[in-house]
Amino acid sequence: MKLDVTLAYSVHDAARRAPQLEALGVDGVFSFENAHDVFFPLVAAAPVCNLELTTNVAMAFPRSPMHLAVAANDLQTLSQGRFRLGLGSQVRAHIEKRYGARWHHPVAQMREWVEATIAILDAWQQGARVDFRGQYTRHTLMTPNFTPPPNPYGRPPVLVGALGPRMTEMAAEVADGILVMPFNSERHMTERTVPAIARGLATAGRAAADFEVTVEVIVAVGRTDEERARAMAVRSLLAFYGSTPSYRPVLDVEGWGPLQDELNVLSKQGRWAEMTGLITDEMIHTLAVVGTPAQCAAEIVRRYEAHASRVCAYFPGYEVGDDLLGEFVEALRVASS
Repeated sequence: MKLDVTLAYSVHDAARRAPQLEALGVDGVFSFENAHDVFFPLVAAAPVCNLELTTNVAMAFPRSPMHLAVAANDLQTLSQGRFRLGLGSQVRAHIEKRYGARWHHPVAQMREWVEATIAILDAWQQGARVDFRGQYTRHTLMTPNFTPPPNPYGRPPVLVGALGPRMTEMAAEVADGILVMPFNSERHMTERTVPAIARGLATAGRAAADFEVTVEVIVAVGRTDEERARAMAVRSLLAFYGSTPSYRPVLDVEGWGPLQDELNVLSKQGRWAEMTGLITDEMIHTLAVVGTPAQCAAEIVRRYEAHASRVCAYFPGYEVGDDLLGEFVEALRVASS
């Protein structure tokens, strides 16, 4: 399995950090949509490393497919063919209240954003007329001054961040790949995600080989008891994710559905410490992978290698030094070889 890890958030840190991560043996890096722009760190990293670069994820709806296509095309050129455009829908409150954008039917809208972005990129690549007419977006004007030449490195892949069955199925129909969101479990992956991918591929008449599956995993790794105890800080992120209604299906499939209601109420009251206290060790071991570098690597391979070709590893809430990260990278290489 190929391994992607988080790139530094700021532009200056990204240019410094990317070569260091490459030296540790990772295959790629990804950026977040947070307090910094999701594209700029990858722009900084592209010229100073040979890693694969992914937006994980760029919020689609606040951006026009034309904006996404332009950014993706430029990053594909700058990285010499190492860029992957990952798109996400976010939730309604953030789209409307944080971004000031419009929220419609997210699965149908995301389908059009993916189709439109690909149509624009393909038209540039083929020297054809841009002509996309959808319910939510239309792109029918592209004069020569605004048309880039065919990209020498080909069209960048367009991926969709998904977890629910409808978004997952849609991604398998129209996108180049899926980024399976990190609040996940082996059972949810096997019983919900994999069948949804199969349905989408079947509907579109596509082969599994035509679709890239990247699974995102929260990792609590440590070499000593002390390091592993610190790594259990992932508990707080699991509590935050668990409070979000969109992630309830993962808790449902594990028999913990009512927990989502409790976490949601506490989150609205700002009672973050109490939320974290509701996440048991059993939940952490189910929703994340926990252990030494070798144990975490073996568990990732056991759970996901049959279904995914890449893994995005998250280490939230605790410090992972380069020596520890290097051991994890090597352990995953050995476990998946």
